Amino acid sequence: MIDYVHAGEPARKRLRTSHACDLCRARKIRCDGKDPCVACASTENDCTYGSEANSRGKSDLILDGVLRLETFLHKMNANLMSLQSMTTSTQTASTRTTSFSSSPLSDLHTHHQTLSRQRTRSIGQYEMSPTTPTPNELENAVLESWHTSTTESVLHWPHFDAFPSLRQHYIPIFELERARHPLKVKSQWSDDASCNLPEEEIDAILDAFSQNFNFWYPTMSLHQLAKTKQTMLGGCHEEEDTPETCLALLTLALGYASKVTSRLVNSPRSPDSKEKEEKASARSRGDLFFEKALKMLYVAQTDVSSTSAQCLFFTAIYFAFLRRPLQAWQCISSASSKCMLLLSYADSVPSTSSPYIQSSNTYLPSPRNVGAEDEERTKRIFWACYILESDYLAELSHVPLSGIARIESSVSLPVGTYHTHDSPKDEELSSLYFLACISMRRLLNRVHQLLYAKDTGAGMDINRFPSVVAELDHQLEEWRDVLPSAFTFEVPEIDSRRQRKPSGEMTEHGRFLRQRYLTCRSVIYRPYLMGMLSGQSLTNINDGIGDTSPSVSPNQGILGNCKSCLDACLLHILNLRGFSQTVLVDTWICSLSMAGAMLVLLAACQVPSLRNLIGPEVLAAGHHLTQLLEGWQEVAGGPSSPSVDQSVHIIKEADGFIRNVYDQDG
Repeated sequence: MIDYVHAGEPARKRLRTSHACDLCRARKIRCDGKDPCVACASTENDCTYGSEANSRGKSDLILDGVLRLETFLHKMNANLMSLQSMTTSTQTASTRTTSFSSSPLSDLHTHHQTLSRQRTRSIGQYEMSPTTPTPNELENAVLESWHTSTTESVLHWPHFDAFPSLRQHYIPIFELERARHPLKVKSQWSDDASCNLPEEEIDAILDAFSQNFNFWYPTMSLHQLAKTKQTMLGGCHEEEDTPETCLALLTLALGYASKVTSRLVNSPRSPDSKEKEEKASARSRGDLFFEKALKMLYVAQTDVSSTSAQCLFFTAIYFAFLRRPLQAWQCISSASSKCMLLLSYADSVPSTSSPYIQSSNTYLPSPRNVGAEDEERTKRIFWACYILESDYLAELSHVPLSGIARIESSVSLPVGTYHTHDSPKDEELSSLYFLACISMRRLLNRVHQLLYAKDTGAGMDINRFPSVVAELDHQLEEWRDVLPSAFTFEVPEIDSRRQRKPSGEMTEHGRFLRQRYLTCRSVIYRPYLMGMLSGQSLTNINDGIGDTSPSVSPNQGILGNCKSCLDACLLHILNLRGFSQTVLVDTWICSLSMAGAMLVLLAACQVPSLRNLIGPEVLAAGHHLTQLLEGWQEVAGGPSSPSVDQSVHIIKEADGFIRNVYDQDG
């Protein structure tokens, strides 16, 4: 059950805590999970979490990392608010106006922004200004609208004025997507028999769904999968319009989409003609099931259940597969609202027994504990929506928030008993992977918010951002340290400097998480690069004093931090592959992120001291990205996304300018 809190109350209230402090655990007494907890405060003992790791499972390690991250960021935000009050508004305004915040894009939205600041948003039982952090925001990992770290914001840096072709035919992403032709849905299926699949085909599609989508977002229970198979064997054209039937159709659609995006990770080239034909057939089948599901989506919109929320989330994912971000966003918002409503009125469920019984190797919900499965499913959909909404907000910074991020700290993480895979090992790995993705998304949100939030971000304040960057980097490495061995990864260029031991062979999921890690690292260290590009002297930055004398050269520590940003950008590009999750869910987001990384590298190439930090591998970056993105568009099928096409154009232009710089250097 969600506990909405007032702005002045302590955050993260739960009916019970999933982690006790070390002392309460040793004494085997109740712990409220606070820092310090009531028991330690009353006895004046040190209250610590996470020092006794040997006896705990892998999920406990990840959760402890999340909780330590929250505690640190809560304290750091309080310090930042104090520091901000000591900095004059004149200095802040002057710094931003002459560097990165003033741009044609920001000027375009000035009037809209002024109006938005006059409003307050009511979430639960408290009200807040959209631009003023509250105590509850410090606990919740909220990525606010109007942040300045989008690719569009980077494109309007003044450093690209020398390259007019980058912006010459540029169309804002929202306008580009809004102008697209609507998705065509057939009035009726030309052949209802195409809905009837042999049992072997159904098993193959459900297996593809389970090993791909349901591994990344473990929201579909074995009971639901069994029911889906039963529905499809009976012929879905004979079924009534119900949320369960709609869900079955969407599951098949995503299963076919999983087949389209499989086997791309180890092949940078396009598939051969036979494989292309197979993928085109799978895409056509997926579209047929998706179109039939869309015709009965009204039942999910009007129904209030975890199944209907699941339908809306699955619909959002298929729209993401089709590279239609605005439609995906609308479905995510609807699913988020439904989850918040359901969790607000969730009944308490006994937690002493499993919500499942086993019969003939099939898990079925126990009649007296059906509510436990339903509530756990709702929580998982909640967290899946949180990840996807934040991913879209990272590039569409002006879309309205659903409110899901503002109450995420009141919703327990998905660690309950919920059977999603036949193999217990696959089920455990899926849950751990989901937890790792949630904790990374929460860290990314706080990075964006602390450094790039409109008016409050520390990213361009040389008196504030160094300590923020250092601590965020520490938290990023802690996240990496607690990853299970199945998801560990290597970044030799970074690990050698940190004396980190090799992790061994990497899985596809580990390599995907490495991309998330590199994204986060590049954004964390970007303030140093922005400071150099804006002409600020960062020589005495550790003392909080900015020396504006042009004769002062940046010290090696500052250049080292700039290199950390540039290395992460370049490695993020060069390590990108056709991960199934990236191609199915994140093609649109990835294209913008990669265009932004190329722009950052181009800006750095204009400054000799920064250009020397970039390796010659940068000359391969543009071609590598173009080949991947154009190949993904071809594999996924038409119509192509105008946003992705525009991103590819920016990548090609930036690549050409980078090559010109290196050609001039000889």
